Amino acid sequence: MNNSPPPRFAALQYRDFRLLWFGRLLSAIGSQMQLIAVNWHVVQLLTDQRYEVVLFGRPFTLAAEALGLGTLGLVRIIPVILFALLGGMLADSLDRRKLLIGAQTAAAIFSALLAAMTLAGQTTLPLLYLLTAAGAATFAFDEPARQSIVPNIVPPRHLTNAVSLNTLLFYTASIVGPAVGGVLIGAFDLGLVYVIDAVSFLAVIIALLLMSYRGPGRGMNGGLGWAALVEGLRFTYRAPLIWSTMLLDFFATFFSSARTMLPLVARDVLGLGPAGYGLLATAQPAGAVLAGVVLAWRRDIRRQGVVLLVSVAIYGAATALFGISSVLWLSYLLFALTGAGDTVSTVIRGTIRQLNTPDRLRGRMTSVNMIFFMGGPQLGELEAGVVGSLLGVPFAIFSGGVATVLLTGWVAWRFPRLRRYTAQVTVEE
Repeated sequence: MNNSPPPRFAALQYRDFRLLWFGRLLSAIGSQMQLIAVNWHVVQLLTDQRYEVVLFGRPFTLAAEALGLGTLGLVRIIPVILFALLGGMLADSLDRRKLLIGAQTAAAIFSALLAAMTLAGQTTLPLLYLLTAAGAATFAFDEPARQSIVPNIVPPRHLTNAVSLNTLLFYTASIVGPAVGGVLIGAFDLGLVYVIDAVSFLAVIIALLLMSYRGPGRGMNGGLGWAALVEGLRFTYRAPLIWSTMLLDFFATFFSSARTMLPLVARDVLGLGPAGYGLLATAQPAGAVLAGVVLAWRRDIRRQGVVLLVSVAIYGAATALFGISSVLWLSYLLFALTGAGDTVSTVIRGTIRQLNTPDRLRGRMTSVNMIFFMGGPQLGELEAGVVGSLLGVPFAIFSGGVATVLLTGWVAWRFPRLRRYTAQVTVEE
């Protein structure tokens, strides 16, 4: 028996994973550029607008910009709620590679439409919301297939490394994308950023076409009926480790979702322009990349349950302090710390779920998880937008961070099996 430790960055030794990883890296950079461009676009369309409303018999003035940014969260999550479960069933029934190609192609088309409308000067707020929702709908089909295909192209012993590398990929793109996007937004038309995003989808489409993997894993026959849907939901709810990590993910991202408020933090609290906003947006992914490199370099993580809970608590505490900071370097450091905490928790959560879910159910489990991990931040953006428009952005961010810390303590108490989790158990396929 060979007891030698696995190589560093072990998952990259597999050709299909390597192709997908580098293709997704280029595509993710374009998507992150588009993300901050859309946020800034909303601010431009709503600058200096106010809404007068009456709540509990008292008049309130709502800042349209904060509310508009918060509404983006609602726009992005509604398609996920509508289509994620279908996407999960398709990922368990069809060729995951072909499903990914279709989803990526559709996303490229919607991004190209947004670019064309913006360059023509025809973009309105409803149209911007509509095309953002369309892009989110493609993600509902992409994410279950993308996460589920990884165990098909990487063996279980290297799955933790693959999850670490995928997390590292996302946050690397989240550094490069906002930094480049912020510069381009300040110097050129917003439409140029949307053009770059549309073109970037070609990288992952080409990678998928070049992969050797063809078709679903042996024994996969999830089906598309009601019974298949119920089977996936029942499995997810009855698996304490998986269910507890989903709840933890939802609570943390719902209450500590500060990223969408960044344009207002940059402009109103820190006195920054578009380039400064782009720089601040790199803080969270910068911390995440540092943590991701450490995790990808390590060969294992001991006492995963405790590490998971501590990392989420750090994420919440750093968010709360970020909300009350008015110093650029301190805000950058705290926002970077949220990225580091989120990365550690993401890697552990992802590994627990994949290793404790049969392959024939991975798509459906991932689709349920999508509602949690996307529903949390997107609904959290709406919550932060409403609270921020009523009580101020700093208070919305601070109170959300405090709530995250408290709810993490509740999850630790409510699910002792998660606290005690130390081993990675692979279920039988």
